[in-house]
Amino acid sequence: MAGTILVADDDQSIRTVLDQALSRANYIVRSTGNAATLYNWVLEGAGDVILTDVVMPDENGLDLLPRIKKIRPDIPVIVMSAQNTLLTAIKATERGAYDYLPKPFDLKELLQVVERALSKPKKAARRSSNIEDDEAKIPLIGRSPAMQEIYRVLARLMGTDLTVLISGESGTGKELVARALHEYGKRKNGPFVPINMAAIPKELIESELFGHEKGAFTGADARAIGRFEQAQGGTLFLDEIGDMPIEAQTRLLRVLQQGEYTTVGGRTAIKTDVRIIAATNRDLRQFVRQGLFREDLYYRLNVVPLRLPPLRERAEDIPDLVRHFLEQTHEEGLLAKSIDNEALEALKRYKWPGNVRELENLVRRLGALYTDDIISLSIIDQELSPQEAAVGGNAYSDDESLSMAVERHISKYFDAHSEGLPPPGLYERVLREIERPLITLSLEATNGNQIKAADLLGLNRNTLRKKIRELDIQVVRGLK
Repeated sequence: MAGTILVADDDQSIRTVLDQALSRANYIVRSTGNAATLYNWVLEGAGDVILTDVVMPDENGLDLLPRIKKIRPDIPVIVMSAQNTLLTAIKATERGAYDYLPKPFDLKELLQVVERALSKPKKAARRSSNIEDDEAKIPLIGRSPAMQEIYRVLARLMGTDLTVLISGESGTGKELVARALHEYGKRKNGPFVPINMAAIPKELIESELFGHEKGAFTGADARAIGRFEQAQGGTLFLDEIGDMPIEAQTRLLRVLQQGEYTTVGGRTAIKTDVRIIAATNRDLRQFVRQGLFREDLYYRLNVVPLRLPPLRERAEDIPDLVRHFLEQTHEEGLLAKSIDNEALEALKRYKWPGNVRELENLVRRLGALYTDDIISLSIIDQELSPQEAAVGGNAYSDDESLSMAVERHISKYFDAHSEGLPPPGLYERVLREIERPLITLSLEATNGNQIKAADLLGLNRNTLRKKIRELDIQVVRGLK
């Protein structure tokens, strides 16, 4: 396939490499080191595809891009950049780029992109951009190859409403990615509503998602809106989707298929207009094989799969992350600190079972507890050595009391409503949540004998029977 390629890059060595690679592929190449010459070529009608760097001596390539698209809207423009940030990828896409290639890139990949651009030129939709130029506001940090691929995918998704399933270990930043998709996407003016499935008791998930009517169940003293209604016109982030009970999965699938839902205890269908982004640290395909997750729901959610790499797979990003977190601690009022190279190398060798969240917690601890201006290797060794045996921060003691366990779970529940309060009727719902396992285990302990179970619980037999009916508990005699 023949075509004329216009290359704009102020680095002569880069231009030489590109000229050689493209010429070997039988393309006609014209190269320049400044934006002005490129723009004049475009005005003359030259070129079938443009390759442009972002940073050039006379003008930023991203600022030039809209002017090129204005006079020649159909010419594909491929943006190259060594800046390698999410903001650069988003800006390139927002301003009409055909594709974005972070430096250094594979020449074979470049040729493939050029060939696609020549054979299937895109008319990129131009959208107004309100993106700030402040890189510190971008939540995702890292210039590693693994993160570059994430940035490219995210940039392509910003102009769509496609459902995204984010997978990755705990602490890799799944909610940050979801927020970036929302805040720089089509629905940025709508609400972003997160819900953590692992933090909500399974009996309450449907009420949390869809809301409930007054009198729908004991303790429902008023109508409460659910997360779908809260997220209307925006994005609903379903975190830890693998922990959703099968019954709630069925209702969620129906909403995704039909675009409407009913509240718990309601009869009128409510139209929904939300973008769904889901996240999990589980292997949902394995869950499907085990019958723990609906296969049809999995495929509904997995329209665009996005895997976030663990920190150990992108250790080269650790210096940037550490500096970012140190800047944050300084902005929060702590003394400014830096870290020496030996300490950084030690951090890069560490396996980080808690991923970026663990690194952030460590840096904050260093900022708060140490008076040294420069964080040294000895400090890092001291901090990391006792953590080698620790796998995560969610473990709890074997001698944890029932009160402590209940407090821990209720705290997680309140944390899941960080932007507001849970729906009314919390007291009755929590008691109901505790009653069910208490009565079920008592029945198991007494081989399903309700008289013995009532005596064990200290309840009247009729009261126990009423509770069994209300909680829909299956009673089987001779359980042991």
